[in-house]
Amino acid sequence: MSEVEEYNQQKPVKTSKQHNVLPIWGNEQTMNLNPLILANIQGSSYFKVHLFKLKTYHEVVDEIYYQVKHLEPWERGSRKTAGQTGMCGGVRGVGAGGIVSTAFCLLYKLYTLRLTRKQVNGLLQHTDSPYIRALGFMYIRYTQPPADLFDWYADYLDDEEEVDPRAGGGGSTTMGAIVRQMLIKLDWFSTLFPRIPVPIQKQIEQKLAEHNRQSNATKPAANYRGGNSNNNANTNYNTGRMDSDRREHDDRDRRDYGEGDRHAKDRPPRRDERDRERDRDRDRERDRDRRDRERDHNRDRHRERSRSRDRHQDKARDRHRQRSRSRDRRYR
Repeated sequence: MSEVEEYNQQKPVKTSKQHNVLPIWGNEQTMNLNPLILANIQGSSYFKVHLFKLKTYHEVVDEIYYQVKHLEPWERGSRKTAGQTGMCGGVRGVGAGGIVSTAFCLLYKLYTLRLTRKQVNGLLQHTDSPYIRALGFMYIRYTQPPADLFDWYADYLDDEEEVDPRAGGGGSTTMGAIVRQMLIKLDWFSTLFPRIPVPIQKQIEQKLAEHNRQSNATKPAANYRGGNSNNNANTNYNTGRMDSDRREHDDRDRRDYGEGDRHAKDRPPRRDERDRERDRDRDRERDRDRRDRERDHNRDRHRERSRSRDRHQDKARDRHRQRSRSRDRRYR
């Protein structure tokens, strides 16, 4: 037996991208979706009635082709959160839900079919609609292990197909830019992607940086277009912004899912909170001083009026006495 054959026998078999059965990472009941979005999907008549009739992969793909026009979780104008706080504010809101989008309904419908690896690759390479491909990338982002994400997305980082993910339009970008965003961003139109562990995130950043260096070495800068260029989309990215996004992700996790709420009062306030509290104390002190000055001024004015009134009354009494004496002298 040759050394090559012996090595091939001893080499571990790679199953992550070879086997046709896809593993499901995370919560298999929720597909790692936000609870409010999932509740609206399961409660919508579109999902319960219309999508329930679709039984095959190809029927769902055709439905995506005809119905999906954007990739946001909510239909435009259906969700009002301005001025809402507490239980009704932000992503968590009890009364802040809107009309869940057909895109997310169909994304969850794909999940109920438990797609195979071949079917997911069929979504990524579909030629009929960019939204079919985009939902394939989103399916991977929500269901696949974080360590496998870069391998899934690597061939599409510079994909130039145009797609508009924004409800109502006006946000056209490239498929490659969306794929990069799914790798380095933690949120998607006010909802959250599943968390990527920090060590894996750093590996993804390194691989992206290496990919960019190779792309820059083979492509002239003129090939990249303005704000939508894939190169710019990643070179503007930095680890400091990633840390900020991750902290925001942690804060929203605790707010949306209640983790650590009972310890919130025990935590010392952050510096910006202390500064705001100090400014509010100063404003209250100024208001108190202003009220005291106004009260003193009103008291002094009242005293002056009282003195003026007393003087006027004294003069009136003096005139009355003088008139009385004059009358007395006149009638004596």
